[in-house]
Amino acid sequence: MAKSLSFGVLHVGTAFGISYALTGDLAIAVAITFVEPLANTVVHYFHDKHWPRLAAWGQALFSGRSSAWEAEPVR
Repeated sequence: MAKSLSFGVLHVGTAFGISYALTGDLAIAVAITFVEPLANTVVHYFHDKHWPRLAAWGQALFSGRSSAWEAEPVR
């Protein structure tokens, strides 16, 4: 738990530092710092939801199957 918490603090600090360095605007940097993790949470949800199909597609792509979308999902 401590490692996850410390990484979260590091992530937020990095997002703020980069946002501020690029924009020079404190308000924009703070907004980006809070919007970016929310956007990543939504993207992560859909990534996890569709991962079995994506993994099957990747396996089919490298195994020589004619149709990657006919592959069995990996679970």
